[in-house]
Amino acid sequence: MQETTKEKPIDESKQGEQLVLEQKQGNTRKLYIESYGCAMNFSDSEIVASILLNQGYNTTPHLEDADLVLVNTCSIRDKAEQTVRKRLEKYNAVKRINPKMKVGVLGCMAERLKTKFLEEEKIVDLVVGPDAYKDLPNLLAEVDEGRDAINVILSKEETYGDISPVRLNSNGVTAYVSITRGCDNMCTFCVVPFTRGRERSRNPQSIIEEVNDLWDKGYKEITLLGQNVDSYLWYGGGLKKDFVKASDLQQATAVNFAALLELCAKAQPHMRIRFSTSNPQDMTLDVIETMAKFDNICKHIHLPVQSGSDRILKAMNRLHTREQYFELIDNIKRILPECSVSQDLISGFPTETEADHQDTLSLMDYVKYNFGYMFTYSERPGTTAERKFKDDVPEETKKRRLAEIVQRQREHSEIRTKEYLNSIVEVLIEKESKKSDAQWSGRTSQNIVAVFPKEHYKVGDLVKVKVMDCTSATLIGEIAS
Repeated sequence: MQETTKEKPIDESKQGEQLVLEQKQGNTRKLYIESYGCAMNFSDSEIVASILLNQGYNTTPHLEDADLVLVNTCSIRDKAEQTVRKRLEKYNAVKRINPKMKVGVLGCMAERLKTKFLEEEKIVDLVVGPDAYKDLPNLLAEVDEGRDAINVILSKEETYGDISPVRLNSNGVTAYVSITRGCDNMCTFCVVPFTRGRERSRNPQSIIEEVNDLWDKGYKEITLLGQNVDSYLWYGGGLKKDFVKASDLQQATAVNFAALLELCAKAQPHMRIRFSTSNPQDMTLDVIETMAKFDNICKHIHLPVQSGSDRILKAMNRLHTREQYFELIDNIKRILPECSVSQDLISGFPTETEADHQDTLSLMDYVKYNFGYMFTYSERPGTTAERKFKDDVPEETKKRRLAEIVQRQREHSEIRTKEYLNSIVEVLIEKESKKSDAQWSGRTSQNIVAVFPKEHYKVGDLVKVKVMDCTSATLIGEIAS
């Protein structure tokens, strides 16, 4: 179950989206690739498509035509896993008609269910974990020889910094740029450290090259992407946790997230720069100060809190307290008063009491988030929470608490959105409005959606819009004269 008052980190409209790229002349094999889960997975699919383009594969939107079918998977939520299983059944039905077709599972679920897929269920020919995409040519050679192929080894080094992703989702305006892989935060409800490995950062030079390349290709906005962007740290390669063993020179010349943000902002001063996701315990004041220093760094921070109760935060191993979170929010509001803040919240974590739930609501009242992503807790196999805690909050209690959280967020979203009435905001035009083909839709620096008449503007333009009206999540305006 997920509710949101705005676009989601797991964007439901994109789930199962197929990639269709420009065809490369001379390529004779056909690749069908579907992606599920978070932005990291869609970004990874672009890397995979780039590798396979050079192996003779062109993409196809038609499953029936494919020589190779890949599904890029997510292990964060049970729903995504069930969907992927249903898709694999569908692929198998097609495979009966086209026995030459090979099926592979990529990503987080591959890492977690490797033996199940290959040995027990015999659904797939190929299982490739998130760090093994460069091994795809070798693995496909194995499959061509009639053997099952598997590589789910998690790497200390792999960041795919040297592979230029093929942009797939592309509105040609906004793009993701991955800066870290893996995560060192062992939140008890999350499977990411086990499926994507320990945290390592990408060489800043390769990030800047990718940003410059995107600007040259006409992109107007990038989102620096990582499971936890604030803990980005480049000191010449290797795992974040091994930084303590780095030489004095490496430590002195290391690039942290604030420094990377500044490098990106200066490299392309007219490009909008966003980042996601932040973790409260890793977000330092220098990041907020860098955001304040550069106009082209968007004034929005996605700052998941998960719960407002200190007891539950401790059980989740969140490494920050309620008070520390408030202090961070106060600093954001002091240094960047125009900044919007969004949240992730989980209702019904094991042992959550009514008092814990009330703590979450009071935290929301303190912050008054602009929007949020809200879930009921669902136990994920392989997580610490599954081993340590009984999922003991009844489903109807979880749902009621979630409904109260969602309702509170709606009220706060409305308060925050109304603050923009009669003001002038800068909007990057991304697409046609869903409701009217006479209007554009785009986002402000604060990540608030705005719609307004098209006039003579086009996708990719930055325009000043006067806000005349709003719903709880959308600004309605006209071009400012």
